Amino acid sequence: QLTMSLNSSTLLNEENSQGPKRNTECLGSLELQTPSSFQDNPLQRLQLASQEVLEKAKKSGRSKCPRCSSSRMFYCYTCFVPVETVPTKEIPTVKLPLKIDIIKHPNETDGKSTAVHAKLLAPDDVTIYKYPCIPEYKEQRHEIALIFPGPNSVSVKDIAFHLQKYTKKGVCDNEDDCSREPFLKQAKIEPKEEKNLNECISSNRNESTGLKKIIFIDSTWNQTNKIITDERLQGLLQIELKTRKTCFWRHQKGKPDTYLSTIEAIYYFFVDYHEEILKENYKGQYDNLLFFFSFMHTLIKNAKCCKGKE
Repeated sequence: QLTMSLNSSTLLNEENSQGPKRNTECLGSLELQTPSSFQDNPLQRLQLASQEVLEKAKKSGRSKCPRCSSSRMFYCYTCFVPVETVPTKEIPTVKLPLKIDIIKHPNETDGKSTAVHAKLLAPDDVTIYKYPCIPEYKEQRHEIALIFPGPNSVSVKDIAFHLQKYTKKGVCDNEDDCSREPFLKQAKIEPKEEKNLNECISSNRNESTGLKKIIFIDSTWNQTNKIITDERLQGLLQIELKTRKTCFWRHQKGKPDTYLSTIEAIYYFFVDYHEEILKENYKGQYDNLLFFFSFMHTLIKNAKCCKGKE
């Protein structure tokens, strides 16, 4: 049995995207909460784009998806686009340093999954697959990692070391025979190139891991086994995120508070990657990945607060 201190993407069942339908009077004003109201809430410290567009959409109610014409709130979770009352130009776009594949369990309810947030906010870097329709990863296993807390999972800071071993095994029949230069060795910089030192170092940091893609599983923990045991995912490096606590409003009963929703796992992975691998101070570059999540978190917190006062 796995000892779990995180869940990367073993998702909790999520609230419907339109949020609670009652207590509308209490939800009428979505002013930012004071620090004292959410003292333990890291969402308060996010550097987010203006959420005024979501405020307006909430007041307008459900709207049509521009593609399938379904009635939705904020975005269509089947077409992965904002609804008509949420102009795409007013939604922030996040550029990620790695590509993401999200493998969604077929029984995971579309309207309750935060995976769509990633596709909406980082459309060029995120692909969502519905299991069992997933890519073959074997040939690229030295460039891909899976966020999952297995018995052999490693931390983000150890990615480079472990992928280096994967590459050696993939390139050489006999690991002892391998003369391939290790990833972690930096290229020599000639004196005339010193002016570009920072640029070269940044490039070396990105290449030093060999990592190009991250896989997340979008599922409840009880449904995860079917996906994680698929032969197409065997042999991939597994990474765990074990120091973060979820802010998700429907936490899975009986599970640690380090079990994260999919969008939280994606966000926290890239924060750690930025600091541990790129070796740069984090200045909010990926905060807008939680653009929808933080807004819905406030909606539901306010609704629960009002309900408690009734």
